[in-house]
Amino acid sequence: MPVVPSHTVLDDHAVVVEDGRIADVLPARQARERYPGARRTELPGRVLIPGLVNLHTHAAMTLMRGLADDRALMDWLQNHVWPVEMRLASPEFVEDGTLLACAEMLRGGITCFNDMYFFPEAAARAVLRSGMRAALGMIVIEFGSPYATDAADYISKGLAMRDRLKDEPLLSFCLAPHAPFTVSDASFRKIAVYSGELDVPVHVHLHETADEIREGLLVHGRRPIRRLEEAGLLGPSLIAVHAVHLLDEEIALLAAHGCHVAHCPSSNLKLASGIAPVTRLAAAGVNVGLGTDGAASNNRLDLFAEMRLAALLAKGAGGDATVLPAHDVLAMATLHGARALGLENLTGSLTPGKSADMTAVNLAAAELVPCYDPVSHLVYAAGREHVDHVWIGGELQLKDGRLTRLDASELAARAARWKEKIRG
Repeated sequence: MPVVPSHTVLDDHAVVVEDGRIADVLPARQARERYPGARRTELPGRVLIPGLVNLHTHAAMTLMRGLADDRALMDWLQNHVWPVEMRLASPEFVEDGTLLACAEMLRGGITCFNDMYFFPEAAARAVLRSGMRAALGMIVIEFGSPYATDAADYISKGLAMRDRLKDEPLLSFCLAPHAPFTVSDASFRKIAVYSGELDVPVHVHLHETADEIREGLLVHGRRPIRRLEEAGLLGPSLIAVHAVHLLDEEIALLAAHGCHVAHCPSSNLKLASGIAPVTRLAAAGVNVGLGTDGAASNNRLDLFAEMRLAALLAKGAGGDATVLPAHDVLAMATLHGARALGLENLTGSLTPGKSADMTAVNLAAAELVPCYDPVSHLVYAAGREHVDHVWIGGELQLKDGRLTRLDASELAARAARWKEKIRG
């Protein structure tokens, strides 16, 4: 399933990889004739898709998975998550949590993720150790934390981190102001300037809850999206995370400015934030990708679960079983996420010239046969447990369901140590 061309399934085909890039996509018989000396990997019963792109997560928060479930967003943040972060957030916390997240994502076919968290340089170490691709967020918040003292300090440290790591081929970068209720207008204006000067995306939670909008009207006299518009942030560099509560004119505004949306259906439901108007966004021409959010608010870094839920929610909310078909959902989980990150020329489809970021899914498992439509099966029946091979830049990172770089037992031991510190 190359994703490009769209709505295409190529039966009995091969992907030729050379120097980490896709050199060719052609029928398997022709590949054997054209490349007789090539080393072959044959995976009967599998479907090959582009590596999945997780457009929004907080990777290190895997260490807080299940810590404070069944709570409203602000209660969850202010009374449970933020106190733990203020006490324990450190480079070691972030590196260990991100390693754990990378292991989970790789085992679920995710090859690239967009992160927002403290100590992004520590996250970078974990990403490079895992062999994954990541867009690291240069987080900005007004209040102090163990990472930085104020918004200016966050920006300074984020830019310095980018300067040190910008030549790493697996890394890209985003400016990541947390949300309108934690970032000032002055900081948003600075971020808009830096985004334009550096040509990096801006990754921000926006219109996630009705309370956020009510507070925005009360404190600022206008809805949060209008504050971003006034700061000059609406444009092709903006990734609006969640975007649940949007008026028709706000959808038109996002479309007119070429903005992107990171749709996180599981997190939105679990925190009772609502159901994002994905069908209306797509109809207006807004590019929508899929994200898991962090494991503390979703509990799973699982894009197979997000694909299925996104499709079902769109159909149920709209009363139309034909909207958001399986092919479109697969594109959301791959190419659309890459496009939002400015990486569409590198990853997101099985296209010659792109990086060989690929995921193989076993559709021959007993619970998946018979199979009449492999794309439908991928979205509605298969799960991350059916992923058995993952390549990033042509390098095998998951083979027969086993990680090639990371030691799962070592990561579990690290997580157990952090659990004791968090509970303490």
